[in-house]
Amino acid sequence: MCGIVGAVSQRNIVPILVEGLKRLEYRGYDSCGVAVHQGGELRRARSTSRVAELEANVQADGIASGTGIAHTRWATHGAPAVHNAHPHFSAGPGVDAMNTGFGALDGASAAAPTARIGLVHNGIIENHDEMRAELQRRGYVFASQTDTEVIAHLVHSLYDGDLLEAVQRALPRLRGAYAIAVFCRDEPHRVVGARQGSPLVLGVGATGSGEHFLASDAMALAGVTDQIVYLEEGDVVDLQLGKAWITAAEAPGPNARYRPVQRAVRTVHAHSGAAELGPYRHYMQKEIFEQPRALADTLEGVEGISADLFGDRAHRIFQQVDRVLILACGTSFYSGSVARYWLESLAGIPTTVEVASEYRYRDSVPDPRTLVVTISQSGETADTLAALKHARSLGMPHTLTICNVATSAMVRECELAYITRAGVEIGVASTKAFTTQLAGLYLLTLALAQVRGRLSDVQEAAELKALRHLPVALQAVLALEPQIIAWSEDFARKEHALFLGRGLHYPIALEGALKLKEISYIHAEAYPAGELKHGPLALVTAEMPVVTVAPNDALLEKLKSNLQEVRARGGELYVFADAETQIENESGVHVIRMPEHYGRLSPILHVVPLQLLAYHTACARGTDVDKPRNLAKSVTVE
Repeated sequence: MCGIVGAVSQRNIVPILVEGLKRLEYRGYDSCGVAVHQGGELRRARSTSRVAELEANVQADGIASGTGIAHTRWATHGAPAVHNAHPHFSAGPGVDAMNTGFGALDGASAAAPTARIGLVHNGIIENHDEMRAELQRRGYVFASQTDTEVIAHLVHSLYDGDLLEAVQRALPRLRGAYAIAVFCRDEPHRVVGARQGSPLVLGVGATGSGEHFLASDAMALAGVTDQIVYLEEGDVVDLQLGKAWITAAEAPGPNARYRPVQRAVRTVHAHSGAAELGPYRHYMQKEIFEQPRALADTLEGVEGISADLFGDRAHRIFQQVDRVLILACGTSFYSGSVARYWLESLAGIPTTVEVASEYRYRDSVPDPRTLVVTISQSGETADTLAALKHARSLGMPHTLTICNVATSAMVRECELAYITRAGVEIGVASTKAFTTQLAGLYLLTLALAQVRGRLSDVQEAAELKALRHLPVALQAVLALEPQIIAWSEDFARKEHALFLGRGLHYPIALEGALKLKEISYIHAEAYPAGELKHGPLALVTAEMPVVTVAPNDALLEKLKSNLQEVRARGGELYVFADAETQIENESGVHVIRMPEHYGRLSPILHVVPLQLLAYHTACARGTDVDKPRNLAKSVTVE
């Protein structure tokens, strides 16, 4: 979601700030901005256009400085508009920000000679209404509808010559999640950052450079520094020329005292942002076609099935658990839903899958012998992190994550981990992260089955052979793209679609519907095919295409009966069918034949044509495929 970049240096850091925003564009945003300390005053440029347009305006207006902050905003409080875009300024009581030169028009920049505090913020401040009312009573004038402007005015109200002290005094007043970067007109070459519930990293510049950086994601600093400090909950970091130090509150409360703390500096070889598109039209298409390689990389080094794949203590922990609780959101929730079938049938272990954003708000029955499994592409998903902490607070200490980012908060919070190797995923709609999650979850299933005495040597060899063949099998599925493009022309003219699946493939139908709605804006629903008669059949007409996942498995004949129910009501069927299913093309029935049946691993293959269908339908409708409206890649707020 929102992205932060900040820097203190002796050189002009504006190009670094802007480049950092570009590297964070994949997270999703609807406005962007840069603010710097220049000529003894604060200057700012903000825009509701893309970062490239902001960059052009910054260059045209000669904005340059060694100290600054920058931000991409995904709107939560207040519409996507320039006056709501970050950075936000505070000039003190009685000063109307819109009348001091820093309420500039879209894309324009302006100096703000009266502004003292500039601030950017990721997250949500839950008590912003009461804080706003208090500050208004003290004479502060608000120029936006955001919760963020509250923090800027609060810091200003507490400022008495020391920015770090003002921030430390302000933080205990805030409830909610935040990562912030703040600077002050009166203290050139200083930026203060803090985090609580939202990620923030410190970047250490090259030896002798004296420069330091802040970012919400290490990727924003790729090519600038590979020396990264991952700030922990409650940390406050003070960046100055030649030095940076971190403090943490000794105890929470309005009069919290802060003490210096040490955090490890890690060498992080972050990807250099958006890779070249090559022959592809969009990153989503590129990432769909990267899936064979992503799966091969994720499975690289797996010579045998062992609990040790998940950490040194995994074997002991796996012996101590007799239930699995999976916590995830969105696409990751659907990968967990597939894993439930695997875990119960192969490993024989009862499994529950919970939507992370719902789990901690209901009364549940904890079991200390539960393995709590979180799934996240970014490892920073706020709802999943909160659900994980809630599960631990209930007395379930055994935790494991399937995650694509080895340095993420999720990996640091869990006892055990399996790191998928999907690589950077730029498109907001997840593709290769999903299939690699499924591969990691299948390995987890096999490891638990082995520890529980349910996986023989012969079965292990067969499972490993099937896993190693996945990249080749996926290449054959990708070759179906021309046929899927032909279908997409029909779908592009529709406004509704229904997806059906049974058993293992019901979650795949859910994922297919999600992809179509995310990027084409076609309303799509998914149901277990057996539920047709219990409601959705009432919606079936020739104007609502029905997409069906039809593997050659034990539920095939039941599924065929469901398809006949659709045909009897005049519905148009679009079927992805395995060989030997005996589902043929005819009037009202369109069939694309999958290259081979893949048993329990079939969901990994069947989801790919659904990704391609969504992608090409979106292209035919002319939507912004990689950056769909209202959505963000990394959801770091509740």
